[in-house]
Amino acid sequence: MTAEAQIRSEAKMISCFNPATEAHLGDVAATSPEAVTVCVQRARAAQKQWAQSSFAQRRAVLQHIMDYVLEHADELCEQIAMDSGKTYENAMLGEILPICNKIKWTIKNGEKYLKPEKVGSGILMHKQGRIEYQPLGVVACIIPWNYPLQNILSSLVAPLMAGNAVILKASEMVAWSSAQFQRITDQALRKEGFSPDLVQIINGYGDTGAALVRAGVQKILFIGSVSNGRRIIEGSAEHLTPVVMELGGKDPFIVCGDADLERAVHSALGGSFINLGQNCIASERVIVYESVFDRFVESVTRHTAAMRQGVPDLTGSVDVGAITSPLQIELIDRLVKSALHAGARALTGGAIKVTEQGQFYPPTILIDVTPEMEIATHEVFGPVMLVFKVKGEAEAIALANGTEFGLHSTVMSADSGKAERIASQLEVGATCINDFGLCYLNQNLPFGGVKYSGYGRMNGRDGLRAYTNPKAVMKDRFGWGVPPKLFPVRPGDYDKGRETVRLLFSKSWRQKAISLLCLIKLAVLGGGKRSMVANNGAVKEYEGRGN
Repeated sequence: MTAEAQIRSEAKMISCFNPATEAHLGDVAATSPEAVTVCVQRARAAQKQWAQSSFAQRRAVLQHIMDYVLEHADELCEQIAMDSGKTYENAMLGEILPICNKIKWTIKNGEKYLKPEKVGSGILMHKQGRIEYQPLGVVACIIPWNYPLQNILSSLVAPLMAGNAVILKASEMVAWSSAQFQRITDQALRKEGFSPDLVQIINGYGDTGAALVRAGVQKILFIGSVSNGRRIIEGSAEHLTPVVMELGGKDPFIVCGDADLERAVHSALGGSFINLGQNCIASERVIVYESVFDRFVESVTRHTAAMRQGVPDLTGSVDVGAITSPLQIELIDRLVKSALHAGARALTGGAIKVTEQGQFYPPTILIDVTPEMEIATHEVFGPVMLVFKVKGEAEAIALANGTEFGLHSTVMSADSGKAERIASQLEVGATCINDFGLCYLNQNLPFGGVKYSGYGRMNGRDGLRAYTNPKAVMKDRFGWGVPPKLFPVRPGDYDKGRETVRLLFSKSWRQKAISLLCLIKLAVLGGGKRSMVANNGAVKEYEGRGN
C-alpha cells in the first residue's frame, strides 16, 4: 500500500444528510491533514505544465467546464437541492447562472487583463516598461456551504485562468455533492491533455482546512465567518501567505420616502429570503423612512406570510427550502429569541418549525429592533429581515454604517441624485441602486468588503490579477544605451544632480531654463574649479569642489 493509499484508508468519514428531509445521502471520506500535503505536492507538479499553457488552452478548459454545467444542469440542481436544502429555482438562478456568467466573462476578458501590459517609462524616455502577470503556483480556496457548486467553480475560474493550480476545501456540510463535482474539472482538464491534479476538491473538518493553510500554498481565498477568518490569518502568517477574505456582512437596505414601494418590497424580499438568507450579501437590515414605514411593513409582511416552505422539488410547490446546517438553525433561533425577549416583535415566523417532512426555519420579519440588540449587529445568515424606522437621510446613513461589517448595500429612491448621495456615504464594498445584489453579477466590477467583511477582491480585472505576481520589466527602447557611470564621484556631480532634478520637476519655466544653462556650463567646464550653477533661481559663479 502506498503512503497516499494508507492515508486515505485511515481517513475519517463524513456522514451526509438532506437537511430538508434528514435522509442519509451517504458517507464521504475526510481528507486528513497528512493527505493535504500530498495533494499540494501533486498540484504543484501539475501546475508546472499549466503555467506554460496558452490562453487558448485555458479558455478551452473553462469552456469544457461550462459545457458540462449546461448539459448536466438538471442533474446538478438536483444534487445541490438534496445536499443544501435549497429550492431548485435557487440552484438554477443562484448557482448555474452565476457560474456560466463568470466563465463567459473570463473566457472573453481573461487574456486582455493577464497578458503583458506595456506601461509608460516616465522620465526614462530611453527605456520601455511592461508588467507581466505571472502565475503564483498553488492557490487554496476554503469555501462555505451556502452555494455548493457555485462556491467551487466560481472560486477556481480566476486562479485557473491566471495559470495556477487550485485546491478547494469544501465545507463538510455539503461533502456529498462537492465530492461528485470533482468529475467536472477532471473531464475538462483531460480533454485538453492536462493532469486532473491541477484542480482538487477535498473534504474535511477544521483540521483539514488548517493543514491546507499551512501547506506552503502561494495564495488563500477564504469565504466564511470572522472568527474562522482570524484563524486563517494566524495560519497564513507561518509562510506569509497572502489571503483574499470575504467574511460576510450585515447589509443595509435603505428605502427612501420617494421609493417605488412595490419595487422596494420585492427587492427586499429577494435580498432577505433568497436561499433562506444564507447569503453573504443578504439584506439583513431594512432601513425604511417613517413616511412609508407602515405601508412597507404591511406589504412585506403580507408577502412573507404567504411564502410556502417545505422540501424542494421541481413542481414549484415551495418558495423556500431548509437551512443547510443544523448548527446555523440553532444560531438563528438563539438570536431571534434574544431579540424577542429584549422587546422586538415578530410579524412572521420567529421560531423553528418542525413538520413531518423535517425541521425548518420560516421567513421571519422583526420590528422594534434596537441597535443595542445582538441581532442588530451579528450576522444572522438566515431568513430574518430586520425592519428599522428612521426619520430621514442622516439617520439612515448612521444606522447603515453602525456595524463592524461593510460588504454590500442597497438604496431605493426615485431621486437619482439622492440615491447617489446616500450611496457615496455608505461604508461598504458595493452599493446597488434600486435593485438588490446585481453588483455581484456584473463581472466587470470587483467584489469584496471593508471593515470586518474582509479585504481583497474577487471578480473582474482585480479578481483575476489577485492570483498573479505583477512582475515589473524594464528594457532599452532602442537596443543600445550608455552605461550610467556613478563611480567614482567627480567634482560637480552633486550640482549636475540638483540641476537635473530642477530641470525635470520645477513648475517654473524660468527655473528650467536656468538649470539647463547650468547643466551646459557644467558639461563644458567638467565640474572644475569655477562652474556656473543655479542657486534659488539665480545664476552665480561657484568654486567647484575638487582639484
